[in-house]
Amino acid sequence: MPSRARDWFNQAVRDLEQAKDSQQAGRHEWACFAAQQAAEKAVKALHLHLGQEAWGHVIARLLQELPETVQLPVDLLEKARVLDNFYIPARYPNSHPQGAPFEHYGPLQSQAAINYASEIIDFAGAQMA
Repeated sequence: MPSRARDWFNQAVRDLEQAKDSQQAGRHEWACFAAQQAAEKAVKALHLHLGQEAWGHVIARLLQELPETVQLPVDLLEKARVLDNFYIPARYPNSHPQGAPFEHYGPLQSQAAINYASEIIDFAGAQMA
């Protein structure tokens, strides 16, 4: 069976484009979630590229499960942990004490999410080159 790593990576890039589009439209909660998805898919692509399967949605754990031969850049794990916080709360009202998700996210959060996802995508892409 052929590797699907490139498909996962290409979708990660497209999800990052969606994050940027959502940010431009002021839908910061969706920008945060799309950035989380982009980073998750990029790391899963890297796992597939390395001949491994990866399950779950916690980017930090997915990074930690990469082989020891893969050296993570400083702070990449911490940036993944920030993105992990956008997987559920950015979409579900019951993830916050009150208010809809869109009331809890703004340009500061969406820009950080996009920046961190971009770094993770760049890292995965470089490893896959």
